[in-house]
Amino acid sequence: MAVDYAVIVVYLAGMLAMGWWGMRRAKSKSEFLVAGRRLGPGMYSGTMAAIVLGGASTIGGVGLGYQYGLSGAWMVFTIGLGLLALSVFFSARIARLKVYTVSEMLDLRYGGRAGIISGVVMWAYTLMLAVTSTIAYATIFDVLFDVNRTVAIVLGGTIVVAYSTLGGMWSITLTDMVQFVVKTIGVLLLLLPIAVVKAGGFSEMKAQLPTEYFDPLGIGGETIFTYVLIYTFGMLIGQDIWQRVFTARSDTTARWGGTVAGTYCLVYAIAGAVIGTAAKVMYPNLASADAAFATIVKDELPVGVRGLVLAAALAAVMSTSSGALIACATVANNDIWSRLRGAVGRGGDEPHDEVKGNRAFILIMGVAVILIAIALNDVVEALTVAYNLLVGGLLVPIIGGLLWRRGTAAGALSAVCVGGVAVVGLMWHYGILANQPIYYGLLASLAVYVVVSLATPPTDAAVLAAWRERLAGRGAPEAGTEAPVPAHPSPSGV
Repeated sequence: MAVDYAVIVVYLAGMLAMGWWGMRRAKSKSEFLVAGRRLGPGMYSGTMAAIVLGGASTIGGVGLGYQYGLSGAWMVFTIGLGLLALSVFFSARIARLKVYTVSEMLDLRYGGRAGIISGVVMWAYTLMLAVTSTIAYATIFDVLFDVNRTVAIVLGGTIVVAYSTLGGMWSITLTDMVQFVVKTIGVLLLLLPIAVVKAGGFSEMKAQLPTEYFDPLGIGGETIFTYVLIYTFGMLIGQDIWQRVFTARSDTTARWGGTVAGTYCLVYAIAGAVIGTAAKVMYPNLASADAAFATIVKDELPVGVRGLVLAAALAAVMSTSSGALIACATVANNDIWSRLRGAVGRGGDEPHDEVKGNRAFILIMGVAVILIAIALNDVVEALTVAYNLLVGGLLVPIIGGLLWRRGTAAGALSAVCVGGVAVVGLMWHYGILANQPIYYGLLASLAVYVVVSLATPPTDAAVLAAWRERLAGRGAPEAGTEAPVPAHPSPSGV
């Protein structure tokens, strides 16, 4: 394993070096949080693909392939579909807004404060996404170094927190590009063909496995529909995804670069399912489907290649973890702490170093993520709660604000509250992993949004005019400055 260790150590050292280099570029809030909004198509596509394809997409995607065959691709496939939908229909408008968070978009659209309530929902989602990604380090470092779970989490988490804190989005962008390349080589160009060959080729795989393993819908229509609701729609509204859209140099870059990244995700989904199907032929009796990735890597790959593929898995986890971490810190600082600070009248107008403040929040949130990851056991349930809250509470007011002019601040606030409370209550009634909470929660949120919006006065014409100007790319603040709070605050507090 000496060569494999060397590959991993060089990779990890490179991540820290890029964090140090990124620190030299992150001199303003815009540079630190959104890489100065200067990414071109190539870098934008690579970093966007890197953040959405994490440990769940890599290790979990192979595990679903092991369990269900080719239809196990659907989870990652719906992520790709969501990224394509975001890129084609919404990313250009989102990029032109020149904001930093989803709540700031709600500020602009509804003429009031998106407030702490929407910020808390988004913060909970990004926090749990970072936690679950951090826990995945335990699996990879256990294969590499045979260390216990806590040490693995601290080791992997510390590296991500270090380079994210040093250079913010510039460091994360640079490391994500390396991670994208490593992931492409390790998973698509090495592990995929080796796994198929070791399994005897597709003809042998078909001969050894039941026919349902090659049914594209074998995982079940209800499961696919739930994946669409949670992951496809989740891609449309997540702060971690929007924050990458904000890094695009232009709306054209956001649209076409995101389209390339979404297409890459579709290919990655199929590759993971095929690798898992091949693993089922070679190891038909694994105790856990999620062990398929580590088993095939450890037993079937040659020295050096094994280290590179494990580095690819590590890259997948790190890219999602760092993206979720900076999103979590951005929401905590800009949407929660800054509003609370202003509300109590302490320092709201005092000049302060915004880069230093955001860097401190990344460090604080990073430490919190590591501690929660050590203490938490059932990560699937935790992530399900976060996604249900995100989609059930925020999907309707965000998409409604982009598509429906008649939507109002009162309707948006009602949708967030009713949708969020509904999914929590339904998860308590049906169970956290049940499908009904997201189904009924979304319907409740939509119904309340429409009814309350129609029953309340339309959004102020001046607010809508300012919103249309920003959507058109006019009237936006200069790079590195704050997006202004609308001049017509809503009494509803949305």
